[in-house]
Amino acid sequence: MARHLITSALPYINGIKHLGNMVGSMLPADVYARYLRQRGHEVLYICATDEHGTPAELAAKEQGLPVSEFCAQAHDAQKAVYDGFQLAFDYFGRSSSAQNAELTQHFARKLKENGFIEERAIRQVYSPADGRFLPDRYVEGTCPHCGYDKARGDQCENCTRVLDPTDLINPRSAISGSTELEVRETKHLFLLQSKLQGEVEQWVARHEEEWPQLASSIARKWLTEGLHDRAITRDLDWGVPVPADTWPELAAEGKVFYVWFDAPIEYIGATKEWADATGGDWKSWWYEADDVRYTEFMAKDNVPFHTVMFPATELGVREPWKMVDYVKAFNWLTYYGGKFSTSQKRGVFTDQALDILPADYWRYFLIANAPESDDSSFTWEHFTATVNKDLADTLGNFVNRVLSFSRKRFGDDVPAGGEPGEAETKLGAEISRLLAEYEEQMEALQFRKAAAALRALWSAGNSYLEEKAPWLEIKTNPEGAALTLRTAMNLIHLYSVVSEPFIPASSAAMRAAFTLPDDTATWVSADEARALNSVPAGTPFTVPPVLFAKIQDEDLAAYKERFGGEGA
Repeated sequence: MARHLITSALPYINGIKHLGNMVGSMLPADVYARYLRQRGHEVLYICATDEHGTPAELAAKEQGLPVSEFCAQAHDAQKAVYDGFQLAFDYFGRSSSAQNAELTQHFARKLKENGFIEERAIRQVYSPADGRFLPDRYVEGTCPHCGYDKARGDQCENCTRVLDPTDLINPRSAISGSTELEVRETKHLFLLQSKLQGEVEQWVARHEEEWPQLASSIARKWLTEGLHDRAITRDLDWGVPVPADTWPELAAEGKVFYVWFDAPIEYIGATKEWADATGGDWKSWWYEADDVRYTEFMAKDNVPFHTVMFPATELGVREPWKMVDYVKAFNWLTYYGGKFSTSQKRGVFTDQALDILPADYWRYFLIANAPESDDSSFTWEHFTATVNKDLADTLGNFVNRVLSFSRKRFGDDVPAGGEPGEAETKLGAEISRLLAEYEEQMEALQFRKAAAALRALWSAGNSYLEEKAPWLEIKTNPEGAALTLRTAMNLIHLYSVVSEPFIPASSAAMRAAFTLPDDTATWVSADEARALNSVPAGTPFTVPPVLFAKIQDEDLAAYKERFGGEGA
């Protein structure tokens, strides 16, 4: 059985992330990690805050804090939100860690040793108004390829083309807005990606048929356009320093590695942080790790870095580092068809989401509507309809009415009833079939289809309950009603197990309703699902509080007014 290494794109340190960031990386990774753990696999889910780069420096300056202190506080704030969403990282690290600095410098030395890094004099944008060289992303202008007028000097968000600042039309400083920019000479290190193109192409070719079409098409587009040598150092105060023993002149000038060089290495660095904190063996997951299957989760704008640039780095060091096996790429979640915006108060950010409703509401909705095949749009109307129909009516109401009715008529223990009949046999077969479908879609990382299969499992219970109608059955056949309720309670227990990757808190509440001291099952097999007998007659139970409250019309109107939305 393979060990599963899972990483999700590192959230940038600057600011709390919106729902699109959550559904495009960390949340599906968490759902998959939880599922694999339940199925008995050894899993290591690693993430971290991405802390280097100019935005962190500028945000710290705005707050009047040293950048290290700003990043420490921001890391804790983000971690609190992810804990609130019950993201079950094995470790959530920091790219500013000593472990990442050590590994990044090791990678750079090896790349130089193998002829894939060289020092070059370049002409770089300098802003007299700001008194500094401007890193690529702090030069803005019009993209020469698609005409987008807010393209950054490293990449156009609109067409995803990689750019240099000098490519931009009408460039300006993103810090001061000044258009009085100069180009001055300075020295930087370059990663010679052009020399690695053939190897990267061969590596991508071995994987692209298995990857989602979104990931493979982006990687192939980059390779078709050709890999260019890229500067991997910057003139910043905050970052992994260029090692003085290898490049003394650049080190003396205070050069640091470009954030996109050291950030992917932090996947390894954070694993080393985990090992140092827990006594685990980090190297067995990353070095000569032939028994590890490595899955990465990210939105489409991160795909080029993970399918081309970081693989080129790993190939160039000429050491047996683990490379990704499967890239699960996502499109974008929009807000009423537009972008989430902090400044314009448009859209829901993850901390705000948890202030409004419990995490499970968001977890289920986001995964059930994950932007897998194309961009998807968040609207309050769609969110409300999904919560009310799937969570409140289909699952929550089923749990509440079964347990409440049984307690009212049969007391606080699971009733016995008669032997299962034709309806129970038919139900067992249907549950077994739907469970197999759910497992198949989860194994394939098809999250919307997995959510549909889970929803169908919940619906099957409602169909059975409507067919048997124990509230009528009890009048003429109390034994039959008891059997119906016992069967339905076994469904609740099954739901509590298999729904856990999607809605962990609600699943725990369902499972805790039954007093089963020996209940250590992590999954439900097809035979167990067919038999529906894991909760025997006589088991004490309680009725949990309402699992999911419906969102009312006045709530919907208030949310739209607060966060912006069509008609708000």
